[in-house]
Amino acid sequence: MADRDMPAPRREPADLAALLRERPEEVVAQPVERLRAQSRRDFLIFSLGAAAAAVGAAWLLPDRNRTRLFGRGAAAVDGLLGRVGLTRPLREQVLDRVLAFDDQVAAAMYSEHRLVRTYTRTQVTPLRNNYHGRTPGPEILPGWTLNVSGLASGRTERLTTADLLGRFRAHEQVTRLICVEGWSAVSWWGGIRFADLLRAFPPAAGARWAALTSNVSLDARGRPEPYYVSLDLGTARHPQTLLVTHHLGQPLTLAHGAPLRLIAPVKLGLKNIKALTDITYMTGEPPDYWNERGYSRYDGI
Repeated sequence: MADRDMPAPRREPADLAALLRERPEEVVAQPVERLRAQSRRDFLIFSLGAAAAAVGAAWLLPDRNRTRLFGRGAAAVDGLLGRVGLTRPLREQVLDRVLAFDDQVAAAMYSEHRLVRTYTRTQVTPLRNNYHGRTPGPEILPGWTLNVSGLASGRTERLTTADLLGRFRAHEQVTRLICVEGWSAVSWWGGIRFADLLRAFPPAAGARWAALTSNVSLDARGRPEPYYVSLDLGTARHPQTLLVTHHLGQPLTLAHGAPLRLIAPVKLGLKNIKALTDITYMTGEPPDYWNERGYSRYDGI
């Protein structure tokens, strides 16, 4: 019989323990001068990396933090950075591009079928009043209406909370509100789905955005200062996006956005506008309060 016709020799299964066993260390002799040169090289690389990181951090620091860190020397630091091309306009461009990239990733990951985690009522945690300014007083409640414009009908609808709750099915959910400042809270909300409002009062053709405004919002000194956010209609149609009238089973308090607020758990808290008074549908992206102050546009989670 030819060799090619002979069966291949049988191989025993590999010993798993032997494969996983740590191999003995090999001792390799190296000249002392070579080790010293390698140590010097590693030290130089580490030092250059640390210096580059320090320069980058100093450049990217907000002005207030840079002043706190360097005191009166902050202006000198700015001057030195500017000499090597690290100017303030360039910093803003870099940060804007990073935020834009983050928004693009968040928008690409969005899906109306992807729901955020829900909780039980026993898991509710305290919710802080995080108005950007002072909390509006009870004088905003009498005569309040939600004004909805940019509709296919060409009309402006003015709806009271009784209109909303009488016409649309009420929904409840227990979801987490996540703040850009680093805190979060699990809250029990009740209200109507934004998607139901969109079906009842459809936007004009081509609309892709909603401009949401609180015209009763106040600044830190108690002066009128409208608060406004941009919301893509994809998020508005998400099944967990609510126009909220109730919190913890009771009507909203002023501290938490009475008489109507937005809850969009797929967005950061700064998009979840309180004391909502106006919704306007638009083809282009409308202005956004915190985006104009250096924050992201999309704010997805």
